[in-house]
Amino acid sequence: MHGGGVVLPVNGGGGPGPGDGYSSEITFTVVMSCLMAASGGLIFGYDISITGGLTQMQSFLEAFFPDIIEKMNNATQDEYCIFNSQLLTTFVSSLYLAGMLACLVAGHITKRIGRRNSMLIGASLFFVGAVLNCAAVNIAMLVVGRVLLGFAVGFTNQSAPVYLAEIAPARWRGAFTSIFHFFLNIGIFVADLVNYRANTIPVWGWRLSLGVGIIPATVILLGAAFIPDSPNSLVLRGKVDAARASLRRIRGRSADVDVELKDIMQAAEEDRRYEEGAFRRIVRREYRPHLVMAIAIPVFFELTGMIVVTLFTPLLFYTVGFTSQKAILGSIITDVVSLVSIAIAAMAVDRVGRRSLFMVGGGILLVCLVAMTWIFGAELGTNGGKAMPRPYAVAVVAVVCLFTAGFGVSWGPLKWIIPSEIYPLEVRSAGQGMSEAISLALTFVQTQSFLNMLCSFKYGTFAYNAGWVVLMTAFIFFFLPETKGVPIESLREVWARHWYWKRFVKPLTPAPEPSAPKVADGPA
Repeated sequence: MHGGGVVLPVNGGGGPGPGDGYSSEITFTVVMSCLMAASGGLIFGYDISITGGLTQMQSFLEAFFPDIIEKMNNATQDEYCIFNSQLLTTFVSSLYLAGMLACLVAGHITKRIGRRNSMLIGASLFFVGAVLNCAAVNIAMLVVGRVLLGFAVGFTNQSAPVYLAEIAPARWRGAFTSIFHFFLNIGIFVADLVNYRANTIPVWGWRLSLGVGIIPATVILLGAAFIPDSPNSLVLRGKVDAARASLRRIRGRSADVDVELKDIMQAAEEDRRYEEGAFRRIVRREYRPHLVMAIAIPVFFELTGMIVVTLFTPLLFYTVGFTSQKAILGSIITDVVSLVSIAIAAMAVDRVGRRSLFMVGGGILLVCLVAMTWIFGAELGTNGGKAMPRPYAVAVVAVVCLFTAGFGVSWGPLKWIIPSEIYPLEVRSAGQGMSEAISLALTFVQTQSFLNMLCSFKYGTFAYNAGWVVLMTAFIFFFLPETKGVPIESLREVWARHWYWKRFVKPLTPAPEPSAPKVADGPA
């Protein structure tokens, strides 16, 4: 079947194959390193979600956006258009524009200084941006703080998922890499809890919302200094002895790391065969599937509609008739659903595979988007001038929860897993950087345009995303091979055996064993 993919054996399975001899032990070091790396997702999630509550918080709007307060108090205001403010969306979206720009240079920097050091840079920028936002006295300070947070996102989103994929045992790579998305959603959940409390505090409640981000930024900044760099990154920088020590620390002192280290060194040798940079290399014919996925995965991720649902869930619930406080409470409910669904995905991804989760999630998303199109169209109409009946408003909450669950078991975690594992070592930083830059650029476009789009297209906004879900699910079915259980430096074989991509990717030729040097006859 065209949609199929070849899965290579790991640690057995009918003869020797890639990954034989690899340790699959889960050590304390690998767990702590993964938790620390994934914590970058926690701050990213916090910064994503905190704006959703802020943008309809009385104290925040009074301080910076009094014109929106006037709209909220206007009985004749179109419900679709209450929050349609370019200045407000600029505050929200500036983070993603800065993150996109940072991703374009973060890949090169990460390759030169290592994954861990790149995460330290991101943590430092998170701290400074959070302090500036908390102390803001005007919109300019808010935007500058968000820009610094965006630079932090560019570094951590580029380095953390790759770091997780490189140090995780191949057998559990999907589960460990999904921790980043799980932590991202914990950040979203914490942000909504903070907003729920801050919304009851007059005048300075918004400062609490923005200031809490300083705490996890400090913890990550201190903790990241104590985790080892990934052996793949160390080998790529010529530090073979340090890479061997890192592997032993990650896999356990008793583990035989020579087989895995040899594969990493072979991948690094492939990198040294070319003089051109990774970004110029990834456009070569043999990297065609990697280039396509670097573009397609983030584009489709954004077009699921989840980013805008995540960012603007409180505003969405406010639009259908809930009070400000109940709108934030609705967001907390969807956060819990999201965390549960991601936990289910983490347990299933290395058992049922990536493709199966994509198919299930795609079906759920499509049903929910069609349902939201029908409810909004039937009950709010095209002019948004009538209030939505309470039973239908409750139905919107239920559909958003189901939508969140479908996203949480599919595109949510898999958006981080797939790009972090599919690229060969020589283009890994460039591929991940390109993928994140595209994702953040599209997030910027959507956050800058969603409220205007909701005001203009009304319920057609959800039908637009439904059409894209059909297309992206078909794309995954035909063109993404299954990658579960395959060691990260052996995935080239998966592409080389795929029904379509095999015309571009050829199996990696093993490097010849170095021959013993001849000893000259006679005295030295």
